[in-house]
Amino acid sequence: MAVGSPPLIRLHGDLLRSKNPPLNPQENLKMVMEILNDRQKKTLKEHKDLDFSYEIPEVGRFRANAYLQRKGLDMVFRAIPQHIPAIEELGFPPSVTAFARQKQGIVLVTGPGGCGKSTTQAALINYINETRDEHIITVEDPIEFIHPDKKCLVNQREVGNNTKSFSVALRSALRQDPDVILVGEMRDLETISMAITSAETGHLVIGTLHTVNATQSIDRIIDVFPGDQRAQIRIMVAESVVGVISQQLVKTTDGKGRVAAAEILIATTPVRSLVRENKTYQLASVMQTGRAQGMQLMEESLVKLYQEGKISYETALEKAEDKEVLQKAAKKL
Repeated sequence: MAVGSPPLIRLHGDLLRSKNPPLNPQENLKMVMEILNDRQKKTLKEHKDLDFSYEIPEVGRFRANAYLQRKGLDMVFRAIPQHIPAIEELGFPPSVTAFARQKQGIVLVTGPGGCGKSTTQAALINYINETRDEHIITVEDPIEFIHPDKKCLVNQREVGNNTKSFSVALRSALRQDPDVILVGEMRDLETISMAITSAETGHLVIGTLHTVNATQSIDRIIDVFPGDQRAQIRIMVAESVVGVISQQLVKTTDGKGRVAAAEILIATTPVRSLVRENKTYQLASVMQTGRAQGMQLMEESLVKLYQEGKISYETALEKAEDKEVLQKAAKKL
């Protein structure tokens, strides 16, 4: 909802204008303030923007962001599906399900904003919740998918509402006897450091990064540390990483939906060695030759979706980071 424009709806990646009249600053301000509590109003006033979740009983749950721009106060709502999909429903290979069976280490779910990272995280947590008798703690900003206790005890904490920050919650989590910790976003040095520590001390950590591929994800974790610490951190990451799911949503051929394309990196012995030796630039080659273990490059995922008729060749080429690799793979079909 943007001041000076009719409400806009993003459908399958495309932004569509509704037939409603343009919103004025007073209307937007009134609508925003009606759904915020006092704490949220204070945060919005201090920071000029606010992330929060909002639920309408019997309608649905939404992730929302209110922010101030030059024309007034705008707001974005993103619908959170009520159904948590199974890992297989998302189209991922069995190697991703194997990540959820691990007892310790770090699983990274990465990609740009709005690419379905939260859904993938929720699918992993739901699988654990249905198959293991353990304690899961999630730290989110805001809480999106709701996980009722199944076989597991699930405690969900929201930054700002239930805890001060990701890093504070992670530090506390180590004293709360969890088996699995979900970190909604690993965005600063302290949070990443605590996530690595948690993985090293026998926990399975599932975290997200805003990175575009598996190699960049590993590099981002290491590069956030000061230069004199990186050699040691490289060793710690090499030992703790379980795998990386780097994904994006791609418009389907019929234009009626989107499907996930994903790059999968599994921490095999060669992968751990490359990370330890600061040779992450070679990880793409390992993924290309590691299909038998369940690895795949983004381009291979896109070609598979094209081969299955789910996306067009033009879309696959547009979304490929290495267009030459995609073209060569498509020629082999």
